[in-house]
Amino acid sequence: MSKLKLVLGVVAITFVTLTAVSCKDAKNEKNNSTDHHSETNMDEDHSKMNHDNSDGHHDGEKKEMAMNGNGTSQAVLNDYFNLKDALVADDNAKAKNLGAVLATSLGSLDISKYTEAEKSELKEIVEDAVEHAEHISESEMDHQREHFKTLSKDITDMVAITGTKTTLYEQFCPMYDGGSTWLSMSKDIKNPYYGGKMLTCGKVQKEIN
Repeated sequence: MSKLKLVLGVVAITFVTLTAVSCKDAKNEKNNSTDHHSETNMDEDHSKMNHDNSDGHHDGEKKEMAMNGNGTSQAVLNDYFNLKDALVADDNAKAKNLGAVLATSLGSLDISKYTEAEKSELKEIVEDAVEHAEHISESEMDHQREHFKTLSKDITDMVAITGTKTTLYEQFCPMYDGGSTWLSMSKDIKNPYYGGKMLTCGKVQKEIN
């Protein structure tokens, strides 16, 4: 009987010991799994942070590219011609919007490559042209056309310094305000001072190459 009790006691102790070891191993395995999972999450978070920083870097590049696209005399001319077309179409609201656009492109004109004398002259031209473009952005059609007359002279003076990649045509209307000029990319007469009232009033008086 004593031997039986002894054997049962040994078996019981062995079982308890094995159970404890097994639980400990299971706990260690769980902790290792949790630690590994945490590292994975950290890697994912770091990767996400890098991706976010990368996005910000690309945004900066896009902004820089956009800025490099401005500042040319050709950009100024394009905005001027768009404004002219709005006046030809008697579109006051569109002319207001395009007047503001032109004022911005004029203010962004890069004059760094010109001589000191040319820079001084361009600064005066741009300052005056911006003022008239801004007035156009705030005025009704009659006043827009008054400012467009002086603005056209400023743009013509600018082209005399900056040159042009394409042939331009200086056109003349003898009827408006004692005679007024404007620039066009086409020989066809479309009068911005009278629009639909006298669309073809005028003539080409000079080619600018």
